[in-house]
Amino acid sequence: EEEFMKAQILYEMVLPYYKGKKEAEEMYFKFAYTYYNLEDYMLAAHYFKSYANSFTNSTHREEALYMAAFSEYQMSPNYQLDQTQTNKAIDDFQLFVNTFPSSDKVEQCNQLMDKLREKLERKAFEQGHLYYKLGKYISAIVSFENMLKDFPETKREEQVRFLILKSSFNYAKNSIFEKKLERLNDTIGKYKEFAKRFPESKYIKEANKINSYSLTEINKIKNGYKI
Repeated sequence: EEEFMKAQILYEMVLPYYKGKKEAEEMYFKFAYTYYNLEDYMLAAHYFKSYANSFTNSTHREEALYMAAFSEYQMSPNYQLDQTQTNKAIDDFQLFVNTFPSSDKVEQCNQLMDKLREKLERKAFEQGHLYYKLGKYISAIVSFENMLKDFPETKREEQVRFLILKSSFNYAKNSIFEKKLERLNDTIGKYKEFAKRFPESKYIKEANKINSYSLTEINKIKNGYKI
């Protein structure tokens, strides 16, 4: 670590004198790496990007653009925190893939982007689940439906659609009489969607009970009972 700090100070001192000279290209690249090796990922990303933009014909440009993205990746926080940095890392990996589609690092970039997207997906799921646990059922439904739009290939779809159904049911059940019929019908619609997609679901028995209860309550309302 001490050696990297010394090298960094030295590069900072001499780089201005080599501006425009051939030697600057190699020196600037190594200078960017000193920040990465000292785990100052913010400045590492900055200098790697600056290098890639300044030395467009360099043999190091591919590595620099990758390291810029990887530095951003290193700063991606726990899923519970703000995910601005995670989105930034995804954008930078995508830029690398688009710029160097034949690179042997493309597969690794795709794997890292998948990990980052999983973090975003988990945050979206936990947000919806929190709304559900707090009894904020409309917010839960909106949050879960947005999650399904943003992550159409999620492995959590079965659980999410069941939680949407339960949220709809709980919302209808706790509604004022004048709103119950409409909201119970909405629950029936969500049940049909769930049962169609996941007829063998581990949640299907509970889903069937929700459907039966909703149909019974709808019939009571139509027959003039106040529930």
